[in-house]
Amino acid sequence: MKIALLQTGKTTDKQIAGVADLYSTRINRYSAFEIITLPDVKNAGNMSVPEQKVKEGKKIIQSISSDDYVILLDERGREHRTVEFSVLLEKLFMIPKKRILFVIGGPWGFSDEVYNRADFKMSLSKMTFPHQLVRLLFLEQLYRVFTIIKGEPYHHE
Repeated sequence: MKIALLQTGKTTDKQIAGVADLYSTRINRYSAFEIITLPDVKNAGNMSVPEQKVKEGKKIIQSISSDDYVILLDERGREHRTVEFSVLLEKLFMIPKKRILFVIGGPWGFSDEVYNRADFKMSLSKMTFPHQLVRLLFLEQLYRVFTIIKGEPYHHE
């Protein structure tokens, strides 16, 4: 099964982008993986927050296939310990979907349309992080999960 990370806006910090590329390469050793980056909403400064969420939501929905299992990375989602996340991912590999799609939205969260399409909501923490850092944290955790599944010594518990 393929795994993808759908994110809005480019990672502009070169150091974060470099480490994200490193983890993306590592993840690809275990599973077909891609990062899909949607452009930021144009003229967002001239729109209300609800308008921004709706426009961004339309772009996200257009990027989702009917064969995707969609997991929103959302502060109101369910938190997992890393080992629990590895168990969840192993179970998801058994479902009849073509792709597991993790989605990181913009700074205002997701539109109702995106929430309604989601199969699952997952939180990385109750704390708030910059979106560029969330990308890196997620990629590291995904890599860590694969090392747990494969019984490799990266994760210590």
